[in-house]
Amino acid sequence: MRVLIDYRPALRERSGAGEYTHQLVHALAGLSAPDLDLSIFSSSWKDRLTNTHGLNGVTTVDRRIPVTVLNWMWHRLGWPPAELMTGQTYDVTHSSHPLLMPTRTAAQVVTIHDLNFLQHPERTRAEIRRDYPELARSHAQRADRILVPSLFTAGEVARELGVPGDRLAICPPGAPPWPPRDTSPANGYVLFIGTLEPRKNIAGLLDAYEEIVERRIAAPELRLAGSATPAAGPWLARLDRAPLKGIARHVGYVNPADTRRLYEGARLLVLPSFEEGFGIPVLEAMTLGVPVVAARRGSLPEVLGDAGLLVDPEQPTEIADAIVRLLRDSTFASACAERGIARSRQFRWDLTARRVLDTYRQAVERHAHRR
Repeated sequence: MRVLIDYRPALRERSGAGEYTHQLVHALAGLSAPDLDLSIFSSSWKDRLTNTHGLNGVTTVDRRIPVTVLNWMWHRLGWPPAELMTGQTYDVTHSSHPLLMPTRTAAQVVTIHDLNFLQHPERTRAEIRRDYPELARSHAQRADRILVPSLFTAGEVARELGVPGDRLAICPPGAPPWPPRDTSPANGYVLFIGTLEPRKNIAGLLDAYEEIVERRIAAPELRLAGSATPAAGPWLARLDRAPLKGIARHVGYVNPADTRRLYEGARLLVLPSFEEGFGIPVLEAMTLGVPVVAARRGSLPEVLGDAGLLVDPEQPTEIADAIVRLLRDSTFASACAERGIARSRQFRWDLTARRVLDTYRQAVERHAHRR
């Protein structure tokens, strides 16, 4: 079975979708699956596909075409097909985002991480705002199979895009191969990690931290780690004035090689997002034994379970109270950490890769019956 995966989300700064794509490709490459012939596709004017360590046996296809140009042609014209772009034929083409990769003969699979772009287009930008809301429904209904990371997202896709449940495959990310840390750092910081965009509720987090400071609680430093979008300007400006000046800072995008060290230095993780299709930072934090405060929204309760505190993201005081509890109650924080470590072991990339491979086979079978 010849499979082509669109690897472009993992080319540069790997956010959630990029990290998922990167790790899934590596997990598929590590399977003992003699019938799998795996290729990955990249196209960019500036960025080359160079980080292929550990991808033995995987064919790479790298084209020098700007991402925005190719996406416009794929989304709006349905051309050029994968076969023309690569000079090869495939049994499956797998798009790492909700819109199909054009193909002449292959079964088509897409990954849908969440539907934030459909429910809140004002929180998105560029081609996601331009193309996804208009095209996602028709593309999802044409896809032979759809991968989703959580039960929550599966329900959203079935309801909002009109896709039968038997064409959805829940394929969550796996936990990183990190051993739990020995202890929580006494002088650690409170950590947020993720792209600084509206759905991450950065304003609510800053409101909560201002409240903690104004209560005269000895709060540790708040670190915001992640790339800043154009919407982040007002939030970053707040870090330079009282009461957050000197106690909260933006450290920017963190290279994946440095992510583990960032978590290890944290007293706790806060992810107060309005919506997440999964919430990879929660899983990464749990793996190391970092207690978590997360929003009671989207997939986050499904991922976190009882391994931390769930809060209403619309209520900064509730976010502040949860942070303070984990900072002050070391016994409770330790219990959350232990439950998180145990829970993280349920998420394994090898199991997910097997599930994805089975989904490819189902897609091929459905496609054959449709022809």
